[in-house]
This record gives sequence, structure tokens and C-alpha cells, in this order.
Amino acid sequence: MRAAIYARYSSDQQSASSIEDQIRICRERALRQGWKVAGCYKDAATSGASMVGRAGIQALLRDAQSGAIDIVLAEALDRLSRD
Repeated sequence: MRAAIYARYSSDQQSASSIEDQIRICRERALRQGWKVAGCYKDAATSGASMVGRAGIQALLRDAQSGAIDIVLAEALDRLSRD
């Protein structure tokens, strides 16, 4: 199974290390499941309220639609979207 990891933090007041922590958690999950990490996508200091202006999520969606990945991992559902 080819997994994509998506990480995001929403404001300038949060630490950029938050993204690396999210990626680490997702990599550990992929390893436990025996999944290959096919790519990591991230958006820094970006709201999850909209998909507009989020280059990382847009690249993830393109790769998912092309069949390059089978599953998406995120540390929490609200990292992908607020709604």
C-alpha cells in the first residue's frame, strides 16, 4: 500500500516543528502497518477552512487522483480540513 502523509499547522503562533512531529507520527503508523510512504505533503501557517491557497493539499489531491497513492495519513482529521 502506497501512503501519502499530509501535515499542516494553522497559524504563525504555532511551531514549524509541529509539521515534523505530525510527519513522524504518520511515518511510525505507516511502518507499523507495513505501508510504503510514497510522499509527504505539507502546508505551513495555513488555515484548514479552505482548500484554496494550500499548495500541499492541492499536490496531494492531484497525486491521489492520478493513482499515485492508495491511502492518506494525517495526524488528525482536522489537519486535512475543518469541515
